[in-house]
Amino acid sequence: MTEPGLDDSIFGTRGDAPRTRRERRHLSRPARQRRGRALIVLVMTAALVSCGAFLAWGSISPVLDQIPGVGGSSVEDFEGPGYGSVEVTIAPGQNGDAIGRTLQERGVVKSAGAFVQAATASPDAAAMIQPGTYTLQRGMRASDALTALTDGKHRSAGVTIAEGKWASEIYQILGKATGHQASEYEAAVASGKVKLPAEANGRIEGWLYPSTYDFDKKTPVVTQLNTMIEETEKELKKAKIPRARWNRTLTIASIIEGEAGSADRTKVARVILNRLDTTGAPVYGLLQMDSTIHYLTQKRGTITTSDKDRNSDSPYNTYKVPGLPPGPINNPGAESIEAAGDPASGDWLYFVTVNGDTGETKFATTFADHQRNVAEFQRWCNETPDSGCSNE
Repeated sequence: MTEPGLDDSIFGTRGDAPRTRRERRHLSRPARQRRGRALIVLVMTAALVSCGAFLAWGSISPVLDQIPGVGGSSVEDFEGPGYGSVEVTIAPGQNGDAIGRTLQERGVVKSAGAFVQAATASPDAAAMIQPGTYTLQRGMRASDALTALTDGKHRSAGVTIAEGKWASEIYQILGKATGHQASEYEAAVASGKVKLPAEANGRIEGWLYPSTYDFDKKTPVVTQLNTMIEETEKELKKAKIPRARWNRTLTIASIIEGEAGSADRTKVARVILNRLDTTGAPVYGLLQMDSTIHYLTQKRGTITTSDKDRNSDSPYNTYKVPGLPPGPINNPGAESIEAAGDPASGDWLYFVTVNGDTGETKFATTFADHQRNVAEFQRWCNETPDSGCSNE
C-alpha cells in the first residue's frame, strides 16, 4: 500500500484504493433507492445479485427481517440529533445486521433495522465502513449514524506499523499504543496461541503486516498478532503467491523492503533472484545485502556495514553464506511482496543507492560498472555530513 492503512473495508475492497499493481475490480453501483416495501425488496434482491460489496452484509434473510411487513423486527428510529458520546467498535467481519445490533446495544440507534434500512438506501456509503473504534452519540438518527461511520471524522487514528519494521520493534509500537509490555508479545508467540501458518516454520518475523490497526487497551495481545498475520496471508493471496512459496516470497520481499528505499523494487527483486541463480563467478550465490547484516546485529542508523559484521558465521550473513537467509528479516508491505512475486526482467547482479538524499539507485550487470557506481556512492558519503556511512 502507498500509505499504511486498512484499505479493505468490512464490506469488501474499496474501489478507490487498490493495494497492488494488479488491477482491482471496482465496486459496482446498485440501483437507486425506490420507495415502497415491495420495490425495496425487489431492488435489494437485484443488488444482491449485481453488487459484490452488498454481499458483505451476509445472507439476505437478516436484512429482510428488518423491513416492515417483511420481517418481524421493529425499525423504530430516533428523531436525533443525538446527545453525549459513546465509543463503538466495529469488528472485522461484521456484516450490516451485526453493525446495526452493535449500534442499538450502545444506544446509538433505536433499532438495528433502522440502520439496515439506512444502509440499504445508501449502499455506496455502507461499503465504506471500515473496522475500528468510533466516537458517536446516543440517540442518533440511523442515517446520521451511517454518515458518522463513513465520513472519517469519528474513527480513531489507531496504531500504524510502517513497512520494514522488525518484530521486536513492532512489539514496542503496539505495546505503547495498547498498554502492554513487549515481553507479553514475545510470551504470546512462545505460547503457541498465535495462529502462524505452517509455512512460517514457527517464526513470526515477516508475518506482521504493516498497516494501521484499531487496537486499543481492550484488544488482547494474541488478537493483535493474529489480526496482523491474517492480513499478511490476505496480501500473499492477492499477489497470487502459491502457499508453498509463501516463506520464500516473504524472505525475498523483506530483503527488498530493507534495501530498495525509493529504488524500483521489481529490479531489486530481479537482482536477488539473479544472484541466487549464479552459483559460480562472479557472485557465487552470495546476496551480499547489508539489510541482512543489520538484522543480524539489530542495528539501525547506518546504511553500510563493517568488516567485523560481515565476518559472522550466522546464516543471516549473506556476505559469507550463499542463498537466502532462513526467513524474513523484517515485515514487508504490499509493494515489496508484489515485487517479489512479479520481478522485472533483466540481467543485473548489482545495485547501489548512489545518493542517500535523493534515493537515486543504479543497477549494473558487471563488477566494473558496479565499482564505478560504488565510487559515486562513496563520494556522496564523503561530501555529506551525518550520511550514516560506516567508517569501519
